[in-house]
Amino acid sequence: MSLAIYEMANRLAVTENEWRILFPILAAQKHVYIGAEVQCRRFMDAVLWVLRSGAQWRLLPKTYGKWNSVFKRFSRWCKRGVWNDLHRNCIAHPDLQQVFIDSTIVRSHACAAGAVGSTMEAEALGRSRGGFGTKIHAITDGLGNPLDFVLTGGQASDIGQAEILLQLVPEGVEARAADKGYDSDAFIHALHEKAIKAVIPPRNHRTEKRQCDWFVYKERHLIECFFGKIKHFRRIFARFEKLQRNFMGFLRFVSALIWLR
Repeated sequence: MSLAIYEMANRLAVTENEWRILFPILAAQKHVYIGAEVQCRRFMDAVLWVLRSGAQWRLLPKTYGKWNSVFKRFSRWCKRGVWNDLHRNCIAHPDLQQVFIDSTIVRSHACAAGAVGSTMEAEALGRSRGGFGTKIHAITDGLGNPLDFVLTGGQASDIGQAEILLQLVPEGVEARAADKGYDSDAFIHALHEKAIKAVIPPRNHRTEKRQCDWFVYKERHLIECFFGKIKHFRRIFARFEKLQRNFMGFLRFVSALIWLR
C-alpha cells in the first residue's frame, strides 16, 4: 500500500495534499519557530495522532519524538494563536448566502478540571443536566464548513451566546438559520439591524407566529453534520484538556482539515 493511500485510509497522518497547503501557512508565522519541514510535519502528524485517537500524550509512539516535547510545542502554539491562524487561512470562498449557528455538548473527563491559577468558568467548564462538560457554540457557512467558535461551560444557554456569535459573522451574509433555542425578540431585532434575514422557527408559546423560510431552514442539518464530523476525533468527542485554549487548538486544527477536504 502506498504512503498516500495509507494516510487517507487511517487519517492518522496529514496527507500530501493537506501538507502542501498547511506548510506555507505555518512557514509564514513570524512568532513561532517552525524548523525543518520534515520535523514540522512529524510534529503535525503527532498532534493529529493524539487528536484522532484520543490517547494520552504520554502514550504517543516514540516515532513521533518525545511526548512531552510534542505537548509543550502544541501548548505553545495554542498560546500564540497558531492553530487559530491556521484555521482562518484555510477558509476559502465560504458560502455566505446563509450561515448556521448551533451548539453541542462535549463531556469532560475529571482530569480536565483543576487548571492552576484559573477557574472552571475561565476554562469553559461547567455542570449541566448532562454532567460535567463544555459547550461548543459554532457558526458555519451555507455548506456546513466551520467559520468560528465560542466555548462556554455546559450549563450555558444557546441564546446567551447568540449576539456574541453575531459579531463573528462575516460581512455579506444574507440569512442566518438557527433552531427555536435562538428565538428571542432582542436577537431577531439585532439581526434585522444588520440586514440579516432571521430563519428561526417561532416558539410554540408565541401568540403572533413569525414567518420562517422553511426552504432555507431545511439546510440547517449541515451544521449538525459538522458536529458529527468533528466528534470522529476523540479529543473533540471528549475533553481532556485543562486549558480552554488547548481544547480550542484541537478544534481549530480539525476545522482547518475540514476546509481542506
